Amino acid sequence: MEGDGQGRRRRRRGPKRRRVVQFSLDDGEYAELEEAAARDGLSRGAYAANVALAAARGEVGPQMAPLREALRELMRASEQVRKIGVNLNQTVAALHSTGEEPPTLHLYAAACMRFVARLDEAAHAVLKKIP
Repeated sequence: MEGDGQGRRRRRRGPKRRRVVQFSLDDGEYAELEEAAARDGLSRGAYAANVALAAARGEVGPQMAPLREALRELMRASEQVRKIGVNLNQTVAALHSTGEEPPTLHLYAAACMRFVARLDEAAHAVLKKIP
């Protein structure tokens, strides 16, 4: 039957789950659960159990994994920009020791500040969406 998720489910691996937990949902919540379960190729119950167990263990739930990965990437990019900042500091040190301003000093400094500001804004936006 189309839309019921039957035939698309993966077989459960490991021991059979024998305990039952029940909870109630309104129509909208039920539809969301059904859609998420179908997206992962699981029954509603298996999906709900996996998400509940991940939350109980303090693990990343399936909906948070992409945000956490995005935050990790932003943090890596921020580290790269900080390395650029080190090079900028070295350029400034050379300026101080020679008294001559390198021709790219201001462009380099401005670009560094723009990148840092953009990365910080993006990281903050992602962080707001992670509980």
